[in-house]
Amino acid sequence: MELNRQTAESALKEASESNPGAWIAHSRYVAMACENIALHCEQLSAEKAYLFGLLHDIGRYAGVSSEKHLIDGYRYCMERGWEKAAQICISHAFMIQDIYTSIGKFDVSEEDYLFMKEFVATAVYDDYDRLVQLCDSLALPTGFCLLEKRFVDVTIRYGVHPATIDRWKKTFEIKEFFEEQTGCSIYTLLPGVVENSFC
Repeated sequence: MELNRQTAESALKEASESNPGAWIAHSRYVAMACENIALHCEQLSAEKAYLFGLLHDIGRYAGVSSEKHLIDGYRYCMERGWEKAAQICISHAFMIQDIYTSIGKFDVSEEDYLFMKEFVATAVYDDYDRLVQLCDSLALPTGFCLLEKRFVDVTIRYGVHPATIDRWKKTFEIKEFFEEQTGCSIYTLLPGVVENSFC
């Protein structure tokens, strides 16, 4: 099945019906952030960036879960032949390529855990992986926000993890990378970021 805006939007719509929640709006803002930033990066397709952002949490279609949504999303996309989207379903949670930096609970089988551990360690990240990792931290269900606001939002829900600070540092590094690519502050590319961050 070809991955395009129609099939991706249809997938998200179906997922929203099987597991409604704030993750749907979050996914849409991640997609828009990816598209807006990619428009200013010569090496990226804004269309692909949008699609990967839209589908990064598609594994939540299977219900409320923690890290299980990563492998559920991977399988969902692989079944449709969307290999890069499948990779990003897992890679978006691991800006540091080490399974032990996860901040969630591995509510998966031992077999799935070992698969994910190997996958994360050996995946070859490109700028699409890094862009979704960044934009995942720029989007609340209510709109775009400063990284720091999203960091606090996630930490309140998941708690402080030994890798929390290192994850923040890596995300700031990715932000700096894309600001070099775009030649501007990424926040200038996110409409409403000021209002949503300080509301």
